[in-house]
Amino acid sequence: MFPALETEVKQETLPDPYEDFMYHHLQYYGYFKGHRGSLPTSATHQHVWKNNPRYLLSGSFGERQGMIPDPLQKEKLLYSLMLSSPLLRSRQLLHDEFGEVNPCLREPRDLFTFFSSSGPLQAPRWPIECEVIKENLHHIEWVPPQPEYFYQPTGNEKLPEIVGEEKGTVVFQLDSVPTEGSYFTSSRVGGKRGIIKELAVTLRGPEDKTLLFESRFESGNLQKAVRVDTYEYELTLRTDLYTNKHTQWFYFRVQNTRKDATYRFTIVNLLKPKSLYTVGMKPLMYSQLDAKTHNIGWRREGNEIRYYKNNRDDGQQAFYCLTWTIQFPHDQDTCFFAHFYPYTYTDLQCYLLSVANNPVQSQFCKLRTLCRSLAGNTVYLLTITNPSRTPQEAAAKKAVVLSARVHPGESNGSWIMKGFLDFILSNSPDAQLLRDIFVFKVVPMLNPDGVIVGNYRCSLAGRDLNRHYKTILKESFPCIWYTRNMIKRLLEEREVLLYCDFHGHSRKNNIFLYGCNNNDRKYWLHERVFPLMLSKNAPDKFSFHSCNFKVQKCKEGTGRVVMWRMGILNSYTMESTFGGSTLGNKRDTHFTTEDLKSLGYHVCDTLLDFCDPDRTKFMQCLTELKELLQQEIHKKFNELGQDMDLEGSWSDICLSDIESSTSGSDSSLSDGLPVHLLNVADELNQKKKMYKKKKKKPLQTRKQRNEQYQKNNLMQELKLTEDALSFQERAGFASSTLQKQPTFFRNSENASSSAMRNEKPRLNESQLHGRDKGTSLDPSKMTSILTKSKERMQTEKPRPTVSCSPKRRTNSSQEPAADMKSHWSRNRYPATKRGRAAMTVYPSLHIYTYP
Repeated sequence: MFPALETEVKQETLPDPYEDFMYHHLQYYGYFKGHRGSLPTSATHQHVWKNNPRYLLSGSFGERQGMIPDPLQKEKLLYSLMLSSPLLRSRQLLHDEFGEVNPCLREPRDLFTFFSSSGPLQAPRWPIECEVIKENLHHIEWVPPQPEYFYQPTGNEKLPEIVGEEKGTVVFQLDSVPTEGSYFTSSRVGGKRGIIKELAVTLRGPEDKTLLFESRFESGNLQKAVRVDTYEYELTLRTDLYTNKHTQWFYFRVQNTRKDATYRFTIVNLLKPKSLYTVGMKPLMYSQLDAKTHNIGWRREGNEIRYYKNNRDDGQQAFYCLTWTIQFPHDQDTCFFAHFYPYTYTDLQCYLLSVANNPVQSQFCKLRTLCRSLAGNTVYLLTITNPSRTPQEAAAKKAVVLSARVHPGESNGSWIMKGFLDFILSNSPDAQLLRDIFVFKVVPMLNPDGVIVGNYRCSLAGRDLNRHYKTILKESFPCIWYTRNMIKRLLEEREVLLYCDFHGHSRKNNIFLYGCNNNDRKYWLHERVFPLMLSKNAPDKFSFHSCNFKVQKCKEGTGRVVMWRMGILNSYTMESTFGGSTLGNKRDTHFTTEDLKSLGYHVCDTLLDFCDPDRTKFMQCLTELKELLQQEIHKKFNELGQDMDLEGSWSDICLSDIESSTSGSDSSLSDGLPVHLLNVADELNQKKKMYKKKKKKPLQTRKQRNEQYQKNNLMQELKLTEDALSFQERAGFASSTLQKQPTFFRNSENASSSAMRNEKPRLNESQLHGRDKGTSLDPSKMTSILTKSKERMQTEKPRPTVSCSPKRRTNSSQEPAADMKSHWSRNRYPATKRGRAAMTVYPSLHIYTYP
């Protein structure tokens, strides 16, 4: 199994470690008497000693063995030689702080593998159709020293006419991009097999000014570049894989730049009719030379920015164009352009690796694998809380669930998440207090596949995951299926105070929340308190007036609505703009990564205000919310030209009627399931229905099984008693007339009493003990109930009956039974839960029936 070891004298073959172990094992117990062959000569001792530690165990080692008189030292040296051998390396043996080997094993690994603190990161897995370059890209974090203001249009911006390939030269184009009609099949590290093609044009010399484009790296998105003039290029973005839409995110590289030239880039296939580029948003640029020499990172650049409708109509859907001009800072530089600050899957793994290696943070932050994505990438789950002193203290903690990047092109969600994690994992007193009172469940990247391939909105299933939180297709939508299941289990353990999913918004500035209106009047307007508090803690970034709490039909599959219907009152989607702020001191400036990270801190700060035992802030916010709502209602009626007195009835108005829709683009609509998954979904639905029909309620404890067994026995005895009663009733009618009806009552009472006496030995307390306290039946108490009932019936006048069938009763004959039922319920089971008393009194109701 191992290659031969070449020595200076002869070639010695190292046997398999398992065979070597079995040899010593059998030899020790006397089952193997054979010889292992001659030992190497003294000339080869040093080499074989180093490469073949099994000779240390041989009894014929001679003077070498005498050099190691201590058995413990001999064993340690054996382990050291085994570990130093290139053929017998083991990661299971532990080292102490001095590098010596301890003969013990590591702790067992988790169910899912996690990256090693000393090993390399898990390489991203790509669909096999994607070509990936081998370069590892890294960008430094940098905060501009001055505010980056919005672009102010001059009105003289040029609108370039789109000419396309007919009049231009294709300088970059991806081959075989999977679009609608195809679907994901498999993945591998590195993507497509084979040699990576050089898609960029070959420069003809140093005077060639053609830019070299590239986007085949993590989170990159650019499908084609056409050179239409010396310094002018038309760019086509790649749609989300396995779809034909969702073109918004771009991230690509250019090389061979010229410093003094003015370049123009025009993206020609954007789909949204509205964009923040129309109100001053600028693209982002990154220069590698500036990063190396001046430590300058991503910055907002661009002039003559226009967002307009494409003049080329293909008859299917309208496209929109984004054009801007740029002057590069250096000659022969490598620059990047992006829609927003990139945050890749590798960036997340590097951050989590630093947390895992931190001896303090790793004590209260446990990293686990929630699931594997469709391509096999790990979806990480962080559980953050301080250790509790008692089980009761741990059980009393409420939970907070946070997630991000369900839409892969909305990288602003990752920067807010990073700011939250930076603060909650710090040694700040507020962070320690939050960890003491909450259990944080954090999914920092819900859609790693989409992030890796550079999608804007979809996963590799070709669908928006934030419209499929109610899915039953675990294999096709594993990330959200396991997230929903995790939250469902969490709700069974403890109360979830807050759920928030971090997103990005392409049409509005500032940061705001989408929530859900609560219909319970007890908690009226409570879901709006947290957003209002957040707006007070971050007044220059967060806009409460942009928040919306309307639940639309097209949003029923979103995370916030599904979690709200599962019972989480404060369930939100946090929308952070791709642009900047229009509020306070940051008015008309772009957001930086530091601004977004600071919002993560403000979320923590608002949580403390929201849960403050002193409810002053909470009640003040409720009062302010009522005033704001009154103003909004008055405004709405004024717009409609109506007058209304709202003094007494204004709180009864449906809040959804006065709020506008949160939709406004095609991205709000769900495309349904892909064609290849329709049959799978139908089959699963059919199996689910059949399973529900066949499924019986599981009996999880012996107590419940005993209850079910005794209940069945009791029903059988009652049936026999009722049959005997019916027989006596029929016999009574045959031998008596209506004038002897009181005698029949006495006979039925005697029969009933004897029946209860026969049942008495079987109805012991241990057998009839119910699930809920106070619902067990005591035979002596049941007898007293029956005695009181008989006395009560004897005082009543006998009523004639019209029918001779005991199953057909007149209204007058049913009244005493109803009175008796209410009497039992009041006297015997005043505190019974879930109506179990009704089940236990039915036997007496059946016994005392009128003919």
